[in-house]
Amino acid sequence: MRVITFDIETMGDFRGNGDFSNLEVTVVGVHDSQTNEYSSYLKEELHKLWPLLEQADILVGYNSEHFDTPILNRYYAGDLTKIKSIDLLKEIKNVLGRRLKLDNVAQATLGVGKSGDGLEAMRWWKQGEIEKVRAYCLDDVKITKGLYDYAKKHKHLKYKDFSDSGNSVREIVLDPSGWENLADTAALTHTLPF
Repeated sequence: MRVITFDIETMGDFRGNGDFSNLEVTVVGVHDSQTNEYSSYLKEELHKLWPLLEQADILVGYNSEHFDTPILNRYYAGDLTKIKSIDLLKEIKNVLGRRLKLDNVAQATLGVGKSGDGLEAMRWWKQGEIEKVRAYCLDDVKITKGLYDYAKKHKHLKYKDFSDSGNSVREIVLDPSGWENLADTAALTHTLPF
């Protein structure tokens, strides 16, 4: 079972309403369960990323179905949506009926917070602080991997509920039993030799 956990950072003008057409990939961070290594790829290095993604049994992300995958798919000759994926935010929304920020879930579940946010990453990129963006992206990958592993083991994630005055921590009960079922996956061979 090869699980690739990933996150992307972008640059550009977000127009809202799900229109990401003006966003360009700057960095993609990944964790490869087969090697247990983290790596990152700049936009001009994406050709090195495709074979890794094609060898994945499952792609894991946070808001990846709505954001990361559609943007990344614009650069790919094949269709990344054909690879089985687990979007933890989608899993959360299916249970709660609403979306939660990665930072909220990470702090409540893992006791760690994000090292920045997407707007900061854009600012760092503009300032030429490329390694800072890479590190931030990989931090998000580590958090996402931690949440995925936690949910598989404990069958829930946690979040801080700000709707009540006590800011209590609540559980989101999840069913990860089918997450790593490979019956509906197929190997891809879309990488072009250039």
